[in-house]
Amino acid sequence: MRTGKLIKIIAYLILAGFVLRFITGIHLPAVIVALVILMVLLFTGSNKKNVKKEEQLPSLTKAKEEHYSESGMTDQEITFFRDTMNTTKKQIIKLQENMNASTKLRAIDLRNDTLRVSKALFKELVKEPKKLHLANHFLYTHLPNLVDLTSKYLEIDDHEIKNKQTYEKLEESAQIIDQVSKLIKKDYEQFVADDLDDLDIEISVAKNSLKRDNEHSENEE
Repeated sequence: MRTGKLIKIIAYLILAGFVLRFITGIHLPAVIVALVILMVLLFTGSNKKNVKKEEQLPSLTKAKEEHYSESGMTDQEITFFRDTMNTTKKQIIKLQENMNASTKLRAIDLRNDTLRVSKALFKELVKEPKKLHLANHFLYTHLPNLVDLTSKYLEIDDHEIKNKQTYEKLEESAQIIDQVSKLIKKDYEQFVADDLDDLDIEISVAKNSLKRDNEHSENEE
C-alpha cells in the first residue's frame, strides 16, 4: 500500500473517530485505536490473500505469453491452462517425493517410468497447450489418484506395528499403484500418437521421394 493512500486512510479513521465520539460518547483515543486495529487486520488479511495467490500461480513471462498467443489462446484459456499446469506441477513434485520415499514405490516407478513419463507429458502440454483436453484422464484422474494412493501407502507403511491385514492392504495398494502407473504411460502414448502418425507420413513421403530419385538415376544410366 502506498504511503499517500495510507495517510488518507488514517485521516479518514481519525475523522470517523470524532464522529463516533460525538454520537456515542466513547473516548476518542479508544475509538481511533479500535479503528486502526481494524485497518491493520484488514490490510494484513488482504496481503495474505495476495501472497497466497502469488504462490499459487507464478508470474507470466513474456516468452510464455507470446507462445500462448501464437497458439491462438484467449486470456481465459491462458489463465485456465496456467492454473491447471501449476496444479499438475505440484502433483508431480509430490509424486516424486512419494515414489522416492519407499523401496516398493521406487520399484514401481522404475518398472513403469512413471515419473519420467509424467514429466514428459507435462512438457508436451507446455509445448502444445491447445491439446490440454487430450490429457484429461492424466490431469484430472490418473495423476491425482496416484498422488493420493502413494501418500496413503506411505502413511500405512509408516505404522510401527503391522499385522497380516496391514501387509495385505499394502500389497493391494501397491498393485493398484502399479496399474494406475501403467495408465499414465498409456495416457502419454495416446497423447503423442498423432505426432507418431505424422512422422510415419513424413517417412513414407521421404521413402517415395528417394525411390523416384533412384529410379530416375537408373534411367539416366
